[in-house]
Amino acid sequence: MQPQGSSFSLAGAGSVLIGFTAACIAVGALIGWAMGNVGYGFAFGAVAGIPVGVAATVIRYRNI
Repeated sequence: MQPQGSSFSLAGAGSVLIGFTAACIAVGALIGWAMGNVGYGFAFGAVAGIPVGVAATVIRYRNI
C-alpha cells in the first residue's frame, strides 16, 4: 500500500503568491494612472501586494 501524498504543491503555492501580488500591482498601477502618476501606483501596489500574496497563500494552504 502506497502512503498518501500531500496535496501541497510548490507550483500551486507559487502561482497563488505571484497571482495575488501581480493583481495588486496592476490595481495599484491603475489607481496611480488615474491619479496621474503610474510609478507611485506601481510601487504602492508592489509594497501592498507582497503581504497580500503571502496571506492568500497561507490561507489557501493553511491546513496542509
